[in-house]
Amino acid sequence: MTALRSLMFNMASLLFNAGLLIGLTVMLAFPRSWAQSTVRLWTQALGVVLKFIIGLEYEVRGLENLPEGCAVIVSKHQSAWDTFAFYLFLSDPNYILKKELMDIPFWGWCARKCGAISVDREGGASALKQMVRDTEDRLRQARQVIIFPEGTRSAPGSHHPYQPGISAIYSHIDAPVIPVAVNSGLFWGRRSFKKFPGVITVEFLPPMPKGLKRREFMADLETRIEGATDRLVAEARARFPYLANDF
Repeated sequence: MTALRSLMFNMASLLFNAGLLIGLTVMLAFPRSWAQSTVRLWTQALGVVLKFIIGLEYEVRGLENLPEGCAVIVSKHQSAWDTFAFYLFLSDPNYILKKELMDIPFWGWCARKCGAISVDREGGASALKQMVRDTEDRLRQARQVIIFPEGTRSAPGSHHPYQPGISAIYSHIDAPVIPVAVNSGLFWGRRSFKKFPGVITVEFLPPMPKGLKRREFMADLETRIEGATDRLVAEARARFPYLANDF
């Protein structure tokens, strides 16, 4: 049954994605806010389909830690779900994406229209400086910038080294830096055909202290995110025992 439901959702998702791309391409001629609203509506609709077909919902904790206006959201990345879910929680989310994605015809154009920030991971110091400048630009416009510090998805219970981009951003901005933990990978795994019913938990943690040295900041950030993520993963496995058989 899980495989059949996953097939149904994957087919529906392809149609939704095609509709989103067509809609965003049309929105290239209109104000950026229209494109953002299009993505938000798509995200909400896909969430309804995900709940109806798979039985997968979400819950949010720590919203009191999320400030109004600009902020840098530093999130654990376990699933494709994370790449659109922040449209459910934030007023004007702008993702930091690798350059290869932004170079995709039509898709990359639409991402730029929404305000996404491109980063060339092979570009060295100049690319890092440009990413910081772009982040500062979005924050001045009271937007929220989302960065995945590992730079890629990691399976539940594992993690990749945190990349230096977030420390460069932290040292140059005055906006709140909010760590985020998720357990989405248990239900919608990396490169996994199957999606499992349950409840994804997203937890906004208290803002990072200001004025930390680079190494201190990176160590504290990683400890907070990874510790909270491990806790959420353990809670979900206890709450949904069938997940333990798949990881």
